[in-house]
Amino acid sequence: MNDIISLKQKRHQKELKYEKRMLRELSLTEIKSGIEGSFGSFAEKGKKEVIEDGCIDFAIEAFLLGAKYSRFGYYGESMQTANKRCQLEEKRLIDDLYDYFINWGNLNEKDISFGEVYFACEYYIQSWWKLGFTKGEKRYKLRLH
Repeated sequence: MNDIISLKQKRHQKELKYEKRMLRELSLTEIKSGIEGSFGSFAEKGKKEVIEDGCIDFAIEAFLLGAKYSRFGYYGESMQTANKRCQLEEKRLIDDLYDYFINWGNLNEKDISFGEVYFACEYYIQSWWKLGFTKGEKRYKLRLH
């Protein structure tokens, strides 16, 4: 007898399979250079590894979120319109990264303002979302999804 799988389980399996394929296009050195470009001036020497580990996780999440919404770009929507669809999820990622950076970063309050940190987090998440969107859109165009 065959096993009965619900539609929800089937969709979840398909989503995991797509995410695994998309993660093959992402390199750790690329993420680390993005961290240095966005947060290099904020990170202290001793806390750099802790911040780097968290930022890697957030970069992967933002990349996969952009890849997930790249389907709409393939069907004719612009990047900005697709970004508006996931604005709440992206905002949650930005806020979580900001909280993580403030709590684990041990920032010198004299040297920087918290607004600068928030804008750096926003730029970091949006850049990884855009990269995921463009790579996912390219995979859809090549019919590799």
